Amino acid sequence: MDNAKQTFLPRGYELRVLVLLGLAWGFAYFDRMALTFLAPFVQEDLGLSNEEIGWANSGLSLTWAIGAYVIGRWSDLIGKRKPFLITALLLFSACSVLSGFAWNFETLLASRVIMGVAEGPFLPICLAIMAAASASSRQALNAGILQNVFGPIVGTALGSYTLVRIAAAYDWHAAFFIAAVPGVILAFLIWRFIDEPEASGGAANQPPPGGFLPLEVLFTRNVMVCSLVSICAVGSIVVGSIFMPLYLDGPRAYDDLVWSNVMTVVGFCPAVGAILVALLSDRIGRKPPLVFFLFLMMIAPAALLFFNGPVTLLAMLMFVSWMGLGTFPLFMGVIPTETVGRLQAATAMGIVVMIGELIGGVLGPPIAGRLADSYGLDVAMYIQLGLAFMAGVFALFVVETKGRNPEAVAGASA
Repeated sequence: MDNAKQTFLPRGYELRVLVLLGLAWGFAYFDRMALTFLAPFVQEDLGLSNEEIGWANSGLSLTWAIGAYVIGRWSDLIGKRKPFLITALLLFSACSVLSGFAWNFETLLASRVIMGVAEGPFLPICLAIMAAASASSRQALNAGILQNVFGPIVGTALGSYTLVRIAAAYDWHAAFFIAAVPGVILAFLIWRFIDEPEASGGAANQPPPGGFLPLEVLFTRNVMVCSLVSICAVGSIVVGSIFMPLYLDGPRAYDDLVWSNVMTVVGFCPAVGAILVALLSDRIGRKPPLVFFLFLMMIAPAALLFFNGPVTLLAMLMFVSWMGLGTFPLFMGVIPTETVGRLQAATAMGIVVMIGELIGGVLGPPIAGRLADSYGLDVAMYIQLGLAFMAGVFALFVVETKGRNPEAVAGASA
């Protein structure tokens, strides 16, 4: 019944939702990544260690994880998405301003912790709204475009290119202030042009089963496996995002604008990966491209460690590797949703995001930072590489969901 209903959704409205939510997620990711690109400036100005840079990012990951589940589940229980989305946009924009006012490690950490609460549930709720507005034949494609086209292009490519240049021309405080503006604009546009999704099927006025802690969702095989994948993939990407700019700036000794350009190029690869992964997953199933592209993520840290050729070729290797981020919409969104159904979609996605962020996102950066302070930044690259390998291994245990209803998938997972 859901799919039949979706067939009659106007294509123009589907595109509008995709563009507005994509931009909103892109600038949410822009705000999250701002500290990554501004780290060399902030570290020098505030006298921070690598471990403190790691903890500043981990603080955000901790509250991101908690917010992803708690607010995602709350959204499922009351059947509302839009109010949470608008509130989150305004809150993380305000936190970007607070980051710009930071004068020491403690104030920087506090601003990032608050930002994580707002940004954590943002992606699961965006994907839940997108799923409700998408035709069944475009579920994976729209999820991939939303998360891994807009997110990396706006958050990584545009973020690296603009924020580093603003910091170099003025200072890093101004870069944080400017990063806050798009979120406010998009909050108004979403309020004005996106409707609250209708409840799926005959589920109107019926809250999902299981209360606030639905263990049957948590212990579904695919949700558990995707959570393990999330731990390793999120850990690999977060560690890489934090320490690759520092590695390019430090051991590689590239000029600020050179490594900024490398990271700008890298910012486009997840978008390419998202399209490839989505198209392949709609043709041959979710699992094969998930496994292949996760293993592909090992190339970037290996290239930084062992490749000594021209920076152009290094950027190309990193580009190919970071196409692996195209898998994130699959294990964070599409596979959990197809496993449990739309009624509990935000909950399942929130669980996967929460577990990945709590372990991979929270513990990975400070551990890598402590080891980097003691033994050099090479260690961080080895950690990034190892986590990418383990993500691919865990993905081998996913139960295929393409073309199967949630009841069949749940039965196969049992």
